[in-house]
Amino acid sequence: MSFLRKFSVRSFDWTLLITVLLLVATGLAAIYSVDLSRGGQLVFFKKQLLAAAIGLGLLFAASLTQYTFFRSYAKFFYLFSLLLLVAVFFVGTSIRGAKSWFVFGNFSFQPLEFAKIGVIFILAYIVHNFGRRFERPLFFVGTGVCVGLVMLAIIMERDLGSSIIIGLIWLGVMLLVGARPTHLLTFLAGGLVFAVIAWFFLLHSYQRDRILTFVHPERDSLGSGYNATQAIIAVGAGKWFGRGLGFGSQSQLRFLPEAQTDFIFSVIAEELGLAGVAALVILFSIMLWRLTTIARKGSDDFATVTVSGIAILFFTQFFVNVSANIGLLPITGVTLPFVSYGGSSLVINLFLIGVAESMIEKRY
Repeated sequence: MSFLRKFSVRSFDWTLLITVLLLVATGLAAIYSVDLSRGGQLVFFKKQLLAAAIGLGLLFAASLTQYTFFRSYAKFFYLFSLLLLVAVFFVGTSIRGAKSWFVFGNFSFQPLEFAKIGVIFILAYIVHNFGRRFERPLFFVGTGVCVGLVMLAIIMERDLGSSIIIGLIWLGVMLLVGARPTHLLTFLAGGLVFAVIAWFFLLHSYQRDRILTFVHPERDSLGSGYNATQAIIAVGAGKWFGRGLGFGSQSQLRFLPEAQTDFIFSVIAEELGLAGVAALVILFSIMLWRLTTIARKGSDDFATVTVSGIAILFFTQFFVNVSANIGLLPITGVTLPFVSYGGSSLVINLFLIGVAESMIEKRY
């Protein structure tokens, strides 16, 4: 059986593709600006440009694949993602305190990004095969265990933010399919118990400091609260139209740590101002609108849940990252999709856009 489909201009969402390309271009411009303050090598920019090229190749490859391929191999994607998460715990490399990277020479790969694919596919697969009997406890517990294993593996690798994103994908899908309220209340109660256990036994000291500093910003403004303080200063300094690309003092003078990843939103806000931020929000809104449109027209439950899961992933990452940059949420290390520096993230996100494109029915 061939899993390839014939390309059709009318079976491709060009609005979605153009919007995503504009987001990638915005990220490249911001990363280029950050790179200027680090000499003329443009290391981050060159790597991100290469990742964009690879990701676009995967996007078009995925879009030309019958979506039944992803449905048939959903369990493989999930099990392989779990295998990668376990393997990186033993043979991975620690970067910025998180042992969640495979390093190959000058390149690195973060398997938790692949785990997002596995989680979305396995949830869609279970929903598709459960016969719409979503009120059964087995459905709720089964999906929870599948996602919980991934979350636990990511927490063990000291990446709380990504674990939260995975959990929110699961919660979003449960709300989408109409899981029973009693099950959701049970989940919330279990989440509170887990949060208490995590606070005392799973979270590292720097993670607890981030949360405490969020609650009391004045607690350590030059220590654990330094990043959040500098991000807010950068956002406020941009005013209406910003200081100009490459002229942001917070990023160019390196007051803003990890400006190319966690705080790329602050860089854009400072250098392009409210106008740049508004354009960014509009682009993300258009992307989410197109994804939800594709999901509503899905030919079966697998297609609908897969594209919905992709939309939930991008929305939660966008919301958590922006909220952390403006002081509404603690800093958790969640990056801005398509915009922040990170080859693994960009490649996987572009691949997911291709998966969404493959779910569009042919229209002749």
